[in-house]
Amino acid sequence: MTIQEKGNELFGQQLSVWEMARNNFEGLKTVQIREFDFDGFGVKVQFNPARMVSSGAKVDAKTIAQRKCFLCAANRPEVQRGIEWRDYDILINPFPIFTRHLTIPRREHVDQRLVAYISDMFDLARELPDFVVFYNGPKCGASAPDHMHFQAGNADFLPLVSDYFNLKAKGKCTKQCTIDGADVYTIDNYLRVVYCIESSDAEALRQAFMKLYNSWVKEEAVEPMMNVVCLYRDGKWYLFVIPRGAFRPWQYTAEGDKQLLVSPATVEVSGLFITPVKEHFERITKDDVVDILTQCTIK
Repeated sequence: MTIQEKGNELFGQQLSVWEMARNNFEGLKTVQIREFDFDGFGVKVQFNPARMVSSGAKVDAKTIAQRKCFLCAANRPEVQRGIEWRDYDILINPFPIFTRHLTIPRREHVDQRLVAYISDMFDLARELPDFVVFYNGPKCGASAPDHMHFQAGNADFLPLVSDYFNLKAKGKCTKQCTIDGADVYTIDNYLRVVYCIESSDAEALRQAFMKLYNSWVKEEAVEPMMNVVCLYRDGKWYLFVIPRGAFRPWQYTAEGDKQLLVSPATVEVSGLFITPVKEHFERITKDDVVDILTQCTIK
């Protein structure tokens, strides 16, 4: 049985016994969606109150030090079960954005850092072909920056994926270079910089990623600010790397009718804004979307 088949079984088992998770996944059937149109692509906004746990998470050093890590096996709910894969556990995410949403933590409690585990990301994407596997940097949306983990969601739900293939087919992506046999593209006029590294060779993919990574890293930083998405399709990997400019926009901590509780992580910079507060969902505008992406990514 493949990992993906085991994952499908896991969803059935967990949703039959875990009431909170079942209710949250059921809630996705009635979430409200708004969409803002741009030149050849759109940005969606989802009202999802269950995501307040993540969007409102405090991730400062003091808070992290004082709370128990919810990704460590000893601190998970008793009802939560998973699939063992190498040094990771594949779990359903009880606060979903996707209709199939997984969290994939390492068993050991180590900091959220990508370089040492990037090849695991490639292998996960290959073993979960109906999913995208994604990574939130420790200062780029990770609600557990102290515990290394990936997430995965059904690939057809993330706007970035369909945008890339659609825009590339229309000649709206630019090939920047070829690095060690991997082709590097950017998307033209996309509100934020997105690099897509394409390769059918995992080592070439890793080498190209490391060239980008090393060009951004600063001595004082533990990791460049970035979000990463990996997709495996028709024998080729597509690795989307989105460099970040800020953790959260000024609107996040604004007061009164200026506040918009949007905490950009991979999903948001990939074109799906999550708003856990209905008033904010109803009030957000196209200009707000542009402003938040401008603040939190590189243009």
